[in-house]
Amino acid sequence: MQSFAVNLDETQFNTAVYSSSDGPRGKILREHGVATFIGTDLFSVLLKFRPDVVHIHRAGWTEPGSLRPFKLAEIPVLVETNVFGHHDPSPEAGLIDRHLFVSQFCAERFEIVNSIPAIKPKYSVLYNPVDTDFFAAHCPADREIPQNSFGRISRADKGKWSDLALNFLPLIEKQVERGKLHPFLYNIIGGIPEAEQFVADNGLQKYVNFLPPVLTDAEIADFLNSIGFLVHANDTGESFGLVIAEAMAAGLPVITHPSKDLRDNAQLELVDHGETGIIANDAYEFAQAVIFLLTHPHKAREMGERGRAKAAKLFRAQDIAEKLGSIYVELLKMKTKL
Repeated sequence: MQSFAVNLDETQFNTAVYSSSDGPRGKILREHGVATFIGTDLFSVLLKFRPDVVHIHRAGWTEPGSLRPFKLAEIPVLVETNVFGHHDPSPEAGLIDRHLFVSQFCAERFEIVNSIPAIKPKYSVLYNPVDTDFFAAHCPADREIPQNSFGRISRADKGKWSDLALNFLPLIEKQVERGKLHPFLYNIIGGIPEAEQFVADNGLQKYVNFLPPVLTDAEIADFLNSIGFLVHANDTGESFGLVIAEAMAAGLPVITHPSKDLRDNAQLELVDHGETGIIANDAYEFAQAVIFLLTHPHKAREMGERGRAKAAKLFRAQDIAEKLGSIYVELLKMKTKL
């Protein structure tokens, strides 16, 4: 949402953001000249600002009463970023003019689960925007990349973790003890108590560094510059995979894994096995992938640069915001004709 708001064409759109409470992103939005409405009644805000388009971000499922203010305010166009690709069968959902899926995976799963074609004019795919220009400037291709450091980044939330994020560590530690691998450092943002306990129980403290959370792209870039590749492991999977996309934009290869059944699996849409990263299925394969990237830095750099090119082509924030603006205009024209 923040990236959309600050990258929309200012000559075409006057953008504002509503939230029930303020937070660190509110400050960032205001610094970029985006008006924010905080904590007041949403219906009153709609009557005051009189938007032609309202764009909401939600999981996709039914949220009783949440869309009523838009109906009462007679908003011309309502757009939803459907973050997790769920279906809202309620009559209220009929108010939404376009459901945007954040990956092809989410659109395809939506079709399979609901037997509803995810096609225009009601549905389309729009990737989440990534400031690839910023990461290209702050994580340049010719920078010195740490050879024996890798990392992961997430919220400090158990739901964002998988045992695969840790279970490979004892396997590669054995290679260090046998003299077959140089000592390594695993930098982790978003550590949870269970992860810290695992590291302590297995005597891995000298290999693992738990770091505080970050917020800005500059802080994320600093972190990505401290590692040689990203280890992504999340049992719930990704409906898009912003962390993965940011690592790709910084020129880093990514190790990830498939999700089971119909769980979020867009990580496989972002990471091309052997091209922009490595897909591993279990702790042994994760260990082998980590060892390969640690011991083949030139291959790792080649994968990372292919990932950077893919991210710039598909996720560049300015391009995605331009596509979004075109969607707004397209829907407004359709409504005008009606």
